[in-house]
Amino acid sequence: MLSVAVQTGAASADSNAAAAHQRPIPLVGKVDTGALPAKLTPSQRAELIRDANATKADTAKDLGLGAKEKLVVKDVVQDRDGTAHTRYERTYDGLPVLGGDLVVDTAKSGKTNGVTRAVSTKLRNVDTTATVKPAAAEKKALSLAADAGSKKTTADRAPRKVVWMAQGKPTLAYETVVGGLQDDGTPNQLHVVTDAATGKKIYQWQAIENATGTGNTRYSGTVSLSTSGSGSSYSLNDTVRGGHKTYNLNHGTSGTGSLFTDSDNVWGDGTNSNTQTAAADAHYGAAETWDFYKNTFGRNGIRGDGVAAYSRVHYGNSYVNAFWDDSCFCMTYGDGSGNNDPLTALDVAGHEMSHGVTAATAGLNYSGESGGLNEATSDIFGTGVEWYANNSSDKGDYLIGEKIDINGDGTPLRYMDQPSKDGGSADYWSSGVGNEDVHYSSGVANHFFYLLSEGSGSKVINGVSYNSPTSDGLPVTGIGRDKALQIWYKALTEQFTSTTNYASARTGTLAAAAALYGSSSAEYKGVENAWAGVNVGSRDGGGDPGDPGDPGNGTFENSNNVNIPDGYGSAASNISVTGISGAAPSNLQVSVDIRHTYRGDLVVDLVAPNGAYARLKDSSPTDSADNVTGTWTVDASSVAAAGTWKLRVQDVYTGDTGYINDWKLVFP
Repeated sequence: MLSVAVQTGAASADSNAAAAHQRPIPLVGKVDTGALPAKLTPSQRAELIRDANATKADTAKDLGLGAKEKLVVKDVVQDRDGTAHTRYERTYDGLPVLGGDLVVDTAKSGKTNGVTRAVSTKLRNVDTTATVKPAAAEKKALSLAADAGSKKTTADRAPRKVVWMAQGKPTLAYETVVGGLQDDGTPNQLHVVTDAATGKKIYQWQAIENATGTGNTRYSGTVSLSTSGSGSSYSLNDTVRGGHKTYNLNHGTSGTGSLFTDSDNVWGDGTNSNTQTAAADAHYGAAETWDFYKNTFGRNGIRGDGVAAYSRVHYGNSYVNAFWDDSCFCMTYGDGSGNNDPLTALDVAGHEMSHGVTAATAGLNYSGESGGLNEATSDIFGTGVEWYANNSSDKGDYLIGEKIDINGDGTPLRYMDQPSKDGGSADYWSSGVGNEDVHYSSGVANHFFYLLSEGSGSKVINGVSYNSPTSDGLPVTGIGRDKALQIWYKALTEQFTSTTNYASARTGTLAAAAALYGSSSAEYKGVENAWAGVNVGSRDGGGDPGDPGDPGNGTFENSNNVNIPDGYGSAASNISVTGISGAAPSNLQVSVDIRHTYRGDLVVDLVAPNGAYARLKDSSPTDSADNVTGTWTVDASSVAAAGTWKLRVQDVYTGDTGYINDWKLVFP
């Protein structure tokens, strides 16, 4: 047990620091099964959503939302230990708030454990009277779509007034959705947000999400398909998996098409000239994707509600692409160059349908760094589907679209071990990565996932050679693909929001790893090191962006600023202690400098490498002074000195902000 006392002369510190408590130390590598998703029936999920709707007004009040703000329940995910993760959208004075989404984590006891917000800005005093007319907003959106190469553009619906908040500052705006076709023939759903006071464009994103340039597929060999019918009449209707149906567009570009039927329940002949062959691949890919999510994460269908999507094949003429469309809740495949090679490879199916999972959960904006994370999520889970299927004709690998030969020379579309091998994708994060095409900026997260799964360096896996470098030249040890998938899924469904960028993705995956395996586990450190390997954060949880270590004389300090999220947020600044063997001293000195406008909001803990912690300061709603500065003496003799120590700061009220400015450990 760690015990703590305030040293004489400590300034601006809580003089009633409580004795610390030690929590159980999780076994390294052992999953906390209570943090895994519960397998809910549709009725159980519906009941959770009803309960959340019944209490959403109280939740809004607890979160400190304004009188004009209301919460809209989008989804509820529940862990096996009863912890609920409720995802909300928000309205202001009746208008949708884009970027106002948030996730509230609630323990089984009803206590709020934390809140993850798309943006931390408060929403106050927005004038909802527009200066610009809706027609002008529509005209602007159509012009932007035409400039982007869209064809046959029309407004799918009249511009709607919204409050745009995704970039921090709440602004009254119009959202216009432009239909028609993109320049390559893909359906268009361009969302354009324009300022309702000036008419200028604020933001735009494409809601049709696709894997650009896929083609020349091979097939998955002889497989079992779940169909409907009997005797001499069968259809591609998978009633085992929510009623997933596969349709033939017969080179059309609209509508549902015709459901595939057959007289002998034998579909296709393995050649592109038989129209059923592409349908068999698509139907198989949808089934494997459904099973992957259900058996790996306990997710029942794309939206988690047991309802199937559907597939459409033979879209357009010589269409070299495939795409997910959330408005029809469907997956669509083109036939490739010359209509000779339907784009129905297994990892393509898993990739595209995973866009539906992202839309149903985090809703990652398809632009900037969040767009790269959106694409990478589909690559990650598409890869997961391929490994899950365990198909001898299409073995699991860390290559994207390796069967489609888009380049004409047998090379894959994308590489996860070293993304830049495709000639455009980013291996590592940089300040400009969000300006790249989302299919290229996704390389950062793809590379992270490979490092987390398999580690760095050269190796051969399933007959494929890989060589994965790191941004800092230091090695990364993988934790295994299965654990990496669990961490990414938990972060996506419980931590990520519409505006998540790479820095916050690191925070979200660390939170997921801590919940699943413990914050002192090899898996947690693996996440830290894999992100450091792609230039996002530092190793072993060091401060952002560095871990300065020991400047000498037994003093270890971290002076990198770490922002503290307002209102049920948590921040951590880490120090790596090296060169000291044996137990920590009974008089460990902890000096803290936290800048904050209302220190009574803060709970401050020192967390030892083994997960034990000492409470340095508790919250107090009546302590309105600024800042927390001072020195505490901690009896840390029960734990080892070497390892990563953390200063953990939790903000348990809303309305004030601050950051960790500096802290140090002194080993006498």
